[in-house]
Amino acid sequence: MRESVSLTDQVVLDASRPLWITHLRPDPRRLTLAVVSIARLRERGPHDLAALRARYLTAAETEQAATLRAPRRRVEWLAGRLALKHAVSAHGRRHWGLAREPRTVEVRAVSGGLQGGRPVVDAPVEVGLTHSGDFAVAVCGPHAVGVDLEHDRPMPPTLARLLDEECDPRAPSADARRLAAMPATLRWTCKEAVLKYYGFGLRIDAGEVALTGWLPDGRFTWRPGGGAAAPRPRRRDAAAGRLGRRGRRPSPGTGGKAAGRLSRARHPGVADLPGVPGVRTVPGGSPRARHAKRRKRRPS
Repeated sequence: MRESVSLTDQVVLDASRPLWITHLRPDPRRLTLAVVSIARLRERGPHDLAALRARYLTAAETEQAATLRAPRRRVEWLAGRLALKHAVSAHGRRHWGLAREPRTVEVRAVSGGLQGGRPVVDAPVEVGLTHSGDFAVAVCGPHAVGVDLEHDRPMPPTLARLLDEECDPRAPSADARRLAAMPATLRWTCKEAVLKYYGFGLRIDAGEVALTGWLPDGRFTWRPGGGAAAPRPRRRDAAAGRLGRRGRRPSPGTGGKAAGRLSRARHPGVADLPGVPGVRTVPGGSPRARHAKRRKRRPS
C-alpha cells in the first residue's frame, strides 16, 4: 500500500528564505510550487527592488507595476510575479526539458468577465497564485489549479458563525465530524481554493462551495452549495452565478456555469482539478498553512 504524501511534508514556509521551489508528489500530478518571501523583499531598498524589476519583468509587466501606488502592494505584487515566473521556469525544466529563464515568462491577468484578475502565463500550463503575510505562493501544472494561503487569525464572528452552520459535530459520518473540528479559517481557505480553481475567486458566493468532510489524510470533500454559508456578493458581482453540477470551467472572460469532479491529489491547500469525472474530493489543509481570509479583495 503506497503511503500518501501530504503537503505539510513537502512545503517549507520560511520567511528567511528568499525563494523556495519544489515539485509536488505524487509525480503524475506534475505540479510545481514556488514560495517567495515577501518579508525578505520588504527588507530590500528602493534600488534593489528596482534592479529586481528590471531583471525579471517584461515591458508590459513593468508598465503594470508602475500603476501600483502603495509601496506594500508593489512589493506583494512583485513577489507574486517572481513566484509565478520561477514556478513556470522550474516546471519547464523538470517536465519539458526546456531551459527557459524566469525573466522570459510573461504573466498577465484576465482583464474582464467572471475570471477577471486570474493570472495566466505564456506557456502551456495553468497557474495559481496566493499572497498572505510574508509569503507569495505560486503553483504551476498541466491542468487547472487553485491555491489559497492565509494567516491563522480570528475570523469575523458573523463569517465564523455562517461557516459553522454547515458543520455538525454529531454527524454520523466520521469525515463530517472531522470537518466540524476543522478550524474555521482553514475551511474558508478550502472554499476559496476551489473557487480559484474555477477562476472566479470571491466573485461568487463562497457558500456555493459546501464542504462535506475532512478525510484523515488531509483531503476534504465538497459539493455545490446553496449559497447560504457566506455573505452574498456585492450587487455588481451578482451575475457571477452558481457552481453547476455539469460543464467545464469557463474560458477567461466568459460567463456560464462551472463544475467538475475533483481529483485524489493529496496536497493540502491546493485544489488540483483536472476537470474530468472522478472522485469528488479535493486536497485539504495542514496546520502549517491555516488561513483567515481578508475581506478586502486584492488584485492578482
